[in-house]
Parts: sequence; structure tokens; C-alpha cells
Amino acid sequence: MSRSIDYGNLMHRAMRSLIHDVLTGVQEDGLPGQHHFFITFDTGHPDVMIADWLSDRYPGDMTVVMQNWFDDLKVDDDGFAVTLNFGDAPERLYIPFDSIKTFVDPSVEFGLRFENSESESPTPIPLSRDTAPSSVADQDDDGDDLPPHKDADVVSLDSFRKHPN
Repeated sequence: MSRSIDYGNLMHRAMRSLIHDVLTGVQEDGLPGQHHFFITFDTGHPDVMIADWLSDRYPGDMTVVMQNWFDDLKVDDDGFAVTLNFGDAPERLYIPFDSIKTFVDPSVEFGLRFENSESESPTPIPLSRDTAPSSVADQDDDGDDLPPHKDADVVSLDSFRKHPN
């Protein structure tokens, strides 16, 4: 009987623990400085709780942004719940840590990508303000587009996904 150390799963647990600790700090003290997060998760995960219209619109995965407006962040051992604003419609979401595919904080060029297989290690995402971000416009209260601002930089996660040859 061969035994080995499962480094992949150990790394996944450590990186999810890091996300847990970061979000717990935000729950207690708010977002510091210019920090903000882009979190992509598997909407089909059995423990994800999102509105039906969101799961219909995003049947595979969804990226949420925790930046300017989020409310009632609650972190537990298995995941986190947060209320986010979707076009003036607040929605409560519960996102288990093991449903997270990517966690990115572009303000400090930090990111993690979790591979599909639990035996593979999470991959740091290389971020560069000069090459990776693209701009997203915010909307004001009347729904009018506002010009993009620095905090609205988004990293295209598709460029970091594995594509079949």
C-alpha cells in the first residue's frame, strides 16, 4: 500500500483559509485602502445560495465584485454570505469556499486560481496593471453610465484559464 502526502489538497485548504482570514478581517473592519475583490465561483455548487434569476443568468460560474457597495458580510468556516447590489436590486448570496474558482485583489496585484481537480495546486495569478486590466463603467443612481475610474479595473480571468489544445 503506497502512501503519499496530498500537497494539492493541503494547498487548497491553506489558500481557502487565507480567503477566510481576509474576508473575516473585512467583516470586522471593512475594506482597507483601495483593496477590492473579484471572486469567481461555481454557481452549480450544491451549497451555493443565490437567487434563481442569478443562477439562470450565470449557469456555470459567476464573478462578483466586493468594492464600493456590499452589506452584511458574514463569514463562517465553510463560506461567506454577503448582500450585493445588482442594478439597484440587493441580493443575498452564500458562497462556499470550496466553490471559489478565482480570488483576485487587483489593488495589490494578488490572485489565486483553483484548478478543477482537488489534487492540483492553486495557481497564483500574475497581474499587471499594464497588460491585464480592462475598464468597466459604473452607473449612477439613474442608470446612466459614468466614465470609468481607476477602482473599476477588472482582470480578464479568461486569459488565465486552461484551454483544450
